[in-house]
Formats: sequence, C-alpha cells, structure tokens
Amino acid sequence: MKASEMRKGQTVKFEDGLYMIVDYDHVKLGKGGAVYQTKLKRLSDGSIQNRRIRSEDTIEEAYLDTRPYEYLYSAGHEHVIMDSETYDQVTLDDETFGDGKKYLKPNTPIKVTLYEGKVLSITLPNTVDLPVVETEPQIKGATAQAQYKPAKVDTGVVIQVPAFIKIGDVIRIDTRNGEYVTRA
Repeated sequence: MKASEMRKGQTVKFEDGLYMIVDYDHVKLGKGGAVYQTKLKRLSDGSIQNRRIRSEDTIEEAYLDTRPYEYLYSAGHEHVIMDSETYDQVTLDDETFGDGKKYLKPNTPIKVTLYEGKVLSITLPNTVDLPVVETEPQIKGATAQAQYKPAKVDTGVVIQVPAFIKIGDVIRIDTRNGEYVTRA
C-alpha cells in the first residue's frame, strides 16, 4: 500500500520487523516532496521509533490474527495453551508468555495474537478471581485509615489487599497492574 493510505493502529512490516502505527503527521518540506513523520511501535519489544516515510513510498501491511485460546498448564519455564477452535496445543517460553503465569489457573480463556502462525502476544482477561491462601489476621480497631496487608493467592502471587480480607476469600485482581479490585 502507499504511505498515504496508512492509518493509526494499523500493523505494518517495515525494514527490520513488525510495527504498529501510533501516530503520523503529513509534513510538506520546503524544497522536496511531502513526507509522513511517523511514530511506530515495534511489536517485538514495545519500543517507539520515529521514522520519515516519503509519500510515494510503499509499505507492506501485516495482517495479524487474534484468536481465542485456553491456558492449560505450566511446567517449569514452558506454558501450554490450546486453540479453542482447532484444539491445537502450543508451548510457549517465559518471555513470550509474560506475566500470565502469575494470574492464570488452568482452563482460563485468553486471546492470542499471531502473525504467520507465530505467537506475537498474549492478552489476559482484564480481571481474574483467585482465592487467598495465606495472609495475616485482621487487626481489630485499626480503621482510622485504609490499611493494606500482603496476601498470597493460590497461583503464588502476593498482592496488597485491605485489612478485612481473610484466608479463603476469593478476590478479584486486575491483571494489567496486579492490584486488588474487590472481593468476588
């Protein structure tokens, strides 16, 4: 496609990898032709790069496939997920899987973004409900201000929760920032 046809949020194959177009601006230079000053986010590592693309240049659009998957289990540094439509299983390493192992229990639905059959990224559900397996008892009468204490959930992650949470409570955790949301 021509550079003039690009849109924000579009994924393109550019020189050394896959990029998402974050922003672009059409700039008319004094003596030469017009160019697009673009801000591109590299999908492999999330770095932002500024590039100039001439209006007459062609760029290759990359078609990404986002599909429903299901997290099955983890064994050491390997994590097995299954395509919910074809039942094909894929094994991923820690780097590709990211923080998912902290919040996911077996059979949790996730979204996987693929490019040419290769996993690019995993999108966890925004929140997960997990039971508390270890925490300190509540301190009576300490209600002058909001107090937080550490609590360990059954996946092993430790988060800060309000003082009234006790062992056995099921809490909702935001997977984007790892914070307590509410009791479930």
